[in-house]
Amino acid sequence: MAKKEGPPRWDRKMQQRLARGEAAALGELYDRFASLVHGLAHRVLGDERAADGITREVFVHVWEHPDSYDPKQEPLRTWVAALTHRLAVQRLRATETEALTLEGSGTPEELEHRVRRASVAARADYIVQSMPAPLRSALERAYFQRRDYRQTATDLGITEDEARRRLRLGLQLLSTAHDTQAPGAPPGFGGAA
Repeated sequence: MAKKEGPPRWDRKMQQRLARGEAAALGELYDRFASLVHGLAHRVLGDERAADGITREVFVHVWEHPDSYDPKQEPLRTWVAALTHRLAVQRLRATETEALTLEGSGTPEELEHRVRRASVAARADYIVQSMPAPLRSALERAYFQRRDYRQTATDLGITEDEARRRLRLGLQLLSTAHDTQAPGAPPGFGGAA
């Protein structure tokens, strides 16, 4: 039985630096994860300004509560993504509930459907961003460039069998975006929160 490795060194060191109040650590964390945070928030909310607000909230939370992250539990990237998802879904629920109350249009069930749809889209984005580059590049060619597995194999300089394997595995990972708790998705990133 394989022994579980400890948390990545960078994650541990970053958490320790944040706990000591090192402003440079927050800047480094921001540089590393701001595009992930903003992208996930924008995917859930569909609004640039709201995504900017969530991005600020996430990094303020990390700065004010560095001990809420436990490097032994999960990678820092996963924790930041789950925090982003939770805050974005809370914001979406609040704004949609307010609109539902003020306008009287829609039902609570429709609201829940919109939240679930946004949540699945955000999980799919996270899965694609987290997958290994060879899988991602094969999927991007197949989807965005409308390439079949033969063309993808030629483009990537790999065998057709390898192209099929990468596409199949990439699609299997992506299909978990609908799962309640998808493998590879951050804990707390599975349901609509």
